[in-house]
Amino acid sequence: MFRTCLISLSAAIAAASPQLLTSAEAQTPRTVAQPATILPAYAEVAGLILDSPAVLDAQVRSATRIKGPEAANVAPGRIRFYVEADVLALIRAPGAMPMRVGYVVDVPLDARGKVPKLNKRRVLLFARPVTGQAAMIQLTTLDSQHDWSPDLDALVRRVVQEVVAPDAPPAITGLGNAFHVPGTLPGEGETQIFVQTATGAPISLSILRRPGEQRRWAVALGEVVDDAAAPPPRDTLLWYRLACGLPRMLPPTSVESEDPANAATAREDYAFVLQQLGACRR
Repeated sequence: MFRTCLISLSAAIAAASPQLLTSAEAQTPRTVAQPATILPAYAEVAGLILDSPAVLDAQVRSATRIKGPEAANVAPGRIRFYVEADVLALIRAPGAMPMRVGYVVDVPLDARGKVPKLNKRRVLLFARPVTGQAAMIQLTTLDSQHDWSPDLDALVRRVVQEVVAPDAPPAITGLGNAFHVPGTLPGEGETQIFVQTATGAPISLSILRRPGEQRRWAVALGEVVDDAAAPPPRDTLLWYRLACGLPRMLPPTSVESEDPANAATAREDYAFVLQQLGACRR
């Protein structure tokens, strides 16, 4: 969306500092007044981070309002700015980056309908580098600039650690086979559902039914489901992958080899898992 503006404004950052900042380095920000911030939901932050190769802690150095043809497609209630910001820290990055970056952002009007003041504001940026323009970044979504706060900073850093971990759960692409095996007692049985992933790594869901007990379910990241398997803690990357990535219904192909009664039970158990996971609030 911003590519035209980014290219046309490249000359404005030609004088940007050529120094590079690595993720192990940081500048000390000046203390400035920040507007009150509401902590976004975990799912929103995780989605931003997964879609953004670069996550920066930065302080706005200058903000120039963009008008005319380069602002023709701005959504109502928003104002387009070209911003230069000093990078305080790289929370996530594909490599070294300049200590000052330029980018285009469409920000909403403030509560009074006025143009917001961005200068000296400390922000968290979710972005990608611009090919051929080392000092430019492109925000990955319309709301990829967030006002910095200690709580948001801590949440972002925690999610980034989860995302880059060697054992990070992969993206879910669909559902494989599902089957239900009735037990020896009425109301007893187990359902197992195999989850398809972007990397091919195995994920499976198991749901246990016992007479007189509430159904229990667990997720396993491996070929074998052991007794230690459990539901994922809420607001973790595995929870996000399941809550936001699982289809809303068990597809017919997953139970096509099951008899109607067992297929119906498998569908009920899958719906139970979705209910237990809760909504993906993005």
